Amino acid sequence: MERTFGKSILEIVQGDITKLPADAIANAANSRLAGGGGVDGAIHRAGGSAIMAELDVIRSRRRGCAPGSAVATTAGKLPAKWVFHAVGPVYESGEKGERDLLGSAYRACLALAEEKHVRTLSFPSISTGVYGYPVREASAIALSTVKAHLEGATCLQKVLFVLFDAGTLAAYEDALRSL
Repeated sequence: MERTFGKSILEIVQGDITKLPADAIANAANSRLAGGGGVDGAIHRAGGSAIMAELDVIRSRRRGCAPGSAVATTAGKLPAKWVFHAVGPVYESGEKGERDLLGSAYRACLALAEEKHVRTLSFPSISTGVYGYPVREASAIALSTVKAHLEGATCLQKVLFVLFDAGTLAAYEDALRSL
């Protein structure tokens, strides 16, 4: 499913984010930038040791990455040039700033895309795995944040949400229809 916003395409697919070519791939990272499970683990396994080597340097300088922010590294063996490691919030009650932090994580990736002159960017569903953010709420935040960015001046030609399972895909499709 896809829609055009401004001069850019926003597309939603089910698949493996590590296999689809893009200039940059967003990663649902942890604040330690230490690798982990889910999409983070898959990106590190597919991308190889070059990604963690760069994260080691970043950690030595800034001790990780706060929720709502992101850092860029090489993509190693992935079919991309960059990986944007975004840290989303751990969902508690929905009343502790989670919405703002999730939107900020997506905006941080979009800002890195502009800085690096990225034309294609792939996102997973940030914070909806082990961080427990409800997918229906997260999808609305993710898509409205990206839509707002694409409606302004941007170098992005295409933003792709690559979702792992059918339930997450359905939530994102519903959210896209609502925009």
